[in-house]
Amino acid sequence: QVQLVESGGGVVQAGGSLRLSCAASGRTFSTYTMGWFRQAPGKQRELVASISSGRSTYYADSVKGRFTISRDNAKNTMYLQMNSLKPEDTAVYLCAAKRGISSSEDPKNYDYWGQGTQVTVSS
Repeated sequence: QVQLVESGGGVVQAGGSLRLSCAASGRTFSTYTMGWFRQAPGKQRELVASISSGRSTYYADSVKGRFTISRDNAKNTMYLQMNSLKPEDTAVYLCAAKRGISSSEDPKNYDYWGQGTQVTVSS
C-alpha cells in the first residue's frame, strides 16, 4: 500500500512559478513510475508529466519547456517545478504511482492516487 500526499499548490500570477511535492509512504517508492496529472472543472484528467523508476521522463506538449519533473528516492518524494505558468494551467494537480510497463499516459493504469492540490493562475 502506498499513500501519496501532495503539497505546494496555491494562487500565482501568470508568468510565475510553483513547485509541487508528492510525499509517498512505503519502502518501495523507487520501484514505481510516478506521474503528475491535472484536472480542470469539466475536463478529463490528463497526464502532465511522468518519471519512471529509471528516471525516464515524459511531458505533455502543453508543458514542455516550462515544467520539470524529478524524484528523490532517498526522501520518497516527487516534485514538479512549474515555471512560466499560464491561466490554462489552472487545475487540481494529483500525483499517482504505478508499477509495470503499461502506458504512463492512461490514468487507469495507476494504482495509487493522492488527494490533489489546487493550482490557480490568474491573468
